[in-house]
Amino acid sequence: IMVDCGTQITLCDFPVRVDMYRGCSHGCKYCFVSRKYDIKNIGINKKCTLKTVENFIKGHRSQVTNWCDWKIPLHWGGVSDPFQPLEKKHRLSLKLLELFAETQYPFIVSTKGELIADEPYITLLGKCNAVVQISMVCDKLDSIERGAPRFNKRLAIIEKIAPKVKRLNVRCQPYFVHLHEEIKNNLPTYAKLGVHGVIFEGYKSITKMSGMERLGADYVYSKKILKGKFTELKELSHENGLKFYSGENRLRTMGDSLGCCGADGLQGFEGNKYNINHYLYDRNNFIPTKSMLNVGTARCFKAFTQDSFAVAPLRRKSYKEFMDICIKDRSMLRPFLGV
Repeated sequence: IMVDCGTQITLCDFPVRVDMYRGCSHGCKYCFVSRKYDIKNIGINKKCTLKTVENFIKGHRSQVTNWCDWKIPLHWGGVSDPFQPLEKKHRLSLKLLELFAETQYPFIVSTKGELIADEPYITLLGKCNAVVQISMVCDKLDSIERGAPRFNKRLAIIEKIAPKVKRLNVRCQPYFVHLHEEIKNNLPTYAKLGVHGVIFEGYKSITKMSGMERLGADYVYSKKILKGKFTELKELSHENGLKFYSGENRLRTMGDSLGCCGADGLQGFEGNKYNINHYLYDRNNFIPTKSMLNVGTARCFKAFTQDSFAVAPLRRKSYKEFMDICIKDRSMLRPFLGV
């Protein structure tokens, strides 16, 4: 909805998301979004219009973004692919690209869609202040990503886009242990195509699978198994001149940056550091901004409440107050500590 924050507000440096569409036609069998949303219900997200994004860019803040008093990069495509086939009809992503190009507002966009590499999209993208993420694991997943471009097609997309944008990163999410060799063998190819870095995050299952353990509501690979595999991937990434990023919260410190979006060090891409990630691993930068101290800035945490009655107390709290509760809550720390 709108220009919004979800549960990633406690974890992510870039939690403010934009989705012009709802649903997704890629039909990936492993998709985490399908747990919360009916992704088959594809259409326009009427709560997020071009005007709402334009207002955010101009500095206007809503009840869920009033904690943010700087030009935080927007994450475009948080729960719906902006370049899925639906875009051919509605062209909302094209209009948003035009706005981004005109304003030079920084954004990170995630996609599997092939439209991004077609005209006029690719030329507009080259005029934007953008970090692009292409989601891809290996060709063995083509059979369970039936609505998405095949893996080899996405390689061609990378080759076209990488020279045009500030950075292009590959999202190897979800990472599957049984596909480790295939994933590893793709790294030199990414490097040759101009990829900046690769983001890895282990697969999460709602049902018990061999080699997995319970963590919160999910079954996940053990930290020990992932650490061994990620060490290999990190070494090979570096050998090929690629950055290694860990989207796996339990192994965030393995990444070349605590943030996993691949925007580290880019001028104008300043994220939020007052979150659990920086509290645990970067305490010196765990400092709230002025707006985070204001009463009424905690409504961005509404995703953690169960009903409208629970939302009411958030109106009387500041972002800082609620985040300070989160860092003492064992259930909130569990994704990082694995306990």
